Amino acid sequence: MSLFRTKSIDAMLAMAREDGLKKVLGPVDLVMMGIGAIIGTGIFVLTGTGALTAGPALTVSFLIAAMACGFAALCYAEFASAIPVSGSIYTYCYATLGEIVAWMIGWDLLLEYGLAMSAVSVGWSGYFQSLMAGLGLALPTALTAAPGAVPGAHTIMNLPASLIMLAITWVVSHGARESARLNNLMVTIKIAVVLLFIGVGIWHVKPANWQPFAPFGAAGVFQAAALVFFSFIGFDAVTSAAEEVRNPRRDLPIGIIGSLTVCTVLYVAVSAIMTGIVPFANFAGVDHPISLALQFAGQNWVAGFVDLGAILGMTTVILVMTYGQTRIIFAMSRDGLLPKRLSVVHPVYATPYFATWTVGIVFATIAAFVPLNVLAELINIGTLAAFTLISVSVLVLRRTHPELPRAFRCPGVPVVPLLSVGFCLFLMAHLQVLTWIAFLVWLVLGLAIYFLYARRNAVLHNQGG
Repeated sequence: MSLFRTKSIDAMLAMAREDGLKKVLGPVDLVMMGIGAIIGTGIFVLTGTGALTAGPALTVSFLIAAMACGFAALCYAEFASAIPVSGSIYTYCYATLGEIVAWMIGWDLLLEYGLAMSAVSVGWSGYFQSLMAGLGLALPTALTAAPGAVPGAHTIMNLPASLIMLAITWVVSHGARESARLNNLMVTIKIAVVLLFIGVGIWHVKPANWQPFAPFGAAGVFQAAALVFFSFIGFDAVTSAAEEVRNPRRDLPIGIIGSLTVCTVLYVAVSAIMTGIVPFANFAGVDHPISLALQFAGQNWVAGFVDLGAILGMTTVILVMTYGQTRIIFAMSRDGLLPKRLSVVHPVYATPYFATWTVGIVFATIAAFVPLNVLAELINIGTLAAFTLISVSVLVLRRTHPELPRAFRCPGVPVVPLLSVGFCLFLMAHLQVLTWIAFLVWLVLGLAIYFLYARRNAVLHNQGG
């Protein structure tokens, strides 16, 4: 069936060589890009929420979520080394599972990346407003949050969330090298802030606070794992940079696995120290758990640095997710599944300029008017679905293209990909029913657009092969 017709890998590689994106990124850029996408809202906000669900066993929840991501990361790394083309899992599915599956996962990624950008922008706004309040500055209440986001307050829009999205859009639209330089600087600062917290906080840990270790049992640990999975979202954005990497077959696996490893170690260390300083029940209603832990320890001077680190951390997440989103749209447009203007490369900046600004304006608007709690779980289910498909795709690629050169091979095939599928489906089962309903509605809408527009305009379909 033409619906499941796959795209030639040779054709993908040839197209990538002709499309004018500059090869300017190296392995350090990619590791920093991955860390930039991962460390943000998860470590600075969700650690408190996760502690309320799992207690001190939050460290185990992070390890479970990291294992799910780790197995998927090995699958991503094989694809990235074999098919170094923009589009991430969308491109990989097009080469293995066919056009309709590629479209649906691309449509899913539009949800994942876009809502992640909006959600982190809302979190960024909260920390920014807190920092401004400490300096004696404050916005009018009506401009501080989405309508209905603050009980008892009349709010119209979240202006800071919208403005940071537009500012990042400007940076991303002006070039990959410029985006990477800004990201590297901010990532260096936020890693230093996290290490500062670890170095100061470890001396104030009280082991008694770790008892009971898992107050809500295994169910609480698993539920927290499904929640903090959000903390790891972003390492897959590294693969979106494939066509702008100098040596993609070597450097992309380094970026994917290296960034995930660094972030896992930091997450486990921070969550252990945080719950060792503060009894987990004290995190109820707190949206700045790391700062609270330092205040509990009497280290207020460090808390100010943490607030700065949180703002920079979330800024890099927005930047990398915006970058990844635009490159996926670029790839889908180049294949004819989205309007061609979205894959036009700017003659000066060598970026998909129109696509970048379209993404920025749409999701800046969502950040301004949609509350954070509505966004978070939809992001998780979209990502878990993507990770499930990338794991299945590796098994298909091994069978259909065994001769394809691979600078990195996923170890333990088929066990590792099947473990990845199992972990992802397990975590998806712990998400709310309403999240599943919203996700299915999004997929049905995607199917409608595919049959009404994308299939008719697909380059592969019109070529008849």
